[in-house]
Amino acid sequence: ITYAIKHLFSGPALSKHQDVFDQPALNDFMGLGHEAWKEARMFLQKLLSANEPTLRENSELRKRAFVPQASTIMHLPAKIGDYTDFYSSREHATNVGIMFRGKENALMPNWLHLPVGYHGRASSVVVSGTPIQRPVGQMRPDDAKPPVFGACKLLDIELEMAFFVGPGNKFGEPIPINEAHEHIFGMVLMNDWSARDIQKWEYVPLGPFLGKSFGTTISPWVVTMEALMPFVLPNPVQVPKPLPYLCDEEPYTFDINLFVAIKGEGMSTPATICKSNFKYMYWTMKQQLAHHSINGCNLRPGDLLASGTISGPDPENFGSMLEMSWKGTKVIDLGNGHSRKFLQDGDEVIITGYCQGNGYRVGFGQCSGKVLPAISAP
Repeated sequence: ITYAIKHLFSGPALSKHQDVFDQPALNDFMGLGHEAWKEARMFLQKLLSANEPTLRENSELRKRAFVPQASTIMHLPAKIGDYTDFYSSREHATNVGIMFRGKENALMPNWLHLPVGYHGRASSVVVSGTPIQRPVGQMRPDDAKPPVFGACKLLDIELEMAFFVGPGNKFGEPIPINEAHEHIFGMVLMNDWSARDIQKWEYVPLGPFLGKSFGTTISPWVVTMEALMPFVLPNPVQVPKPLPYLCDEEPYTFDINLFVAIKGEGMSTPATICKSNFKYMYWTMKQQLAHHSINGCNLRPGDLLASGTISGPDPENFGSMLEMSWKGTKVIDLGNGHSRKFLQDGDEVIITGYCQGNGYRVGFGQCSGKVLPAISAP
């Protein structure tokens, strides 16, 4: 819609930047900052309101402005220069820690002091609807035997959300936490596909690599932070208190209902396997951003920062099949005789989410992908 009506954006923040709506991605618009975002949002709301004649009474402009959804091909909302994935759900980190290290050592010593994260692969972030090929790689299913090569057998999902960076920071200049919100444009749904058997063998000592880099799916619609502010919640109590550069009293946790469903081959309808909420996150987006830049790392418009798996206190809130099946020891019931421990070829994973207002919802659309069989090894 915006490229056809860019001349109508004549407010003080956008009148000299109408060219941002000619671009194939939102990076330039993201880089303009809050005043431009707010002005664009308010103008579009006015333009689409029932009592606004600009489009209603101009059939030619209306024809150029609107594209039928059925004939639309969605793309990534931004050109993603860098992608970072955090590990910010205490429940998820605790569950995984119990599985692999025992209850006494569930959380690593650093976890309660900083938002743990790693640099992911931006080139394999894909838009919702893109099929995901089952990855191949090295695994060591039997610790008493040498590693083997083959198709991943423990393919998993991770329910996540991610935010796009707006204006960046200069190289060498950290973003103070009390200014971090000025650099956060908006949020999308994410599925961080994970090859658990490949990941388990490779991750020591440098962390995830091929077990993650084969594909990450995001929803095409970005919900701006301004649209989410009516759903803000108090931040979780953090004990011990973080170091000063991570301390922030301003609420920045959000009530976002999240769902994961699987539709396997032979299933007539998807089966919901997870009902979670973004409010369960321990580390906030502002803390993640402040920590990411504290060493002087420069972030740029369109960079993507992900939450990590979003798990809650109850089994129905677990955001990965690793947790739902408790490392493959339990069956996940999909109904009508279907069950899973991990993903099978042909499974479609569908993530949805929304914020519930008084008589209205703010939706995030859909983040989906279908598992294709592994390619033959070279």
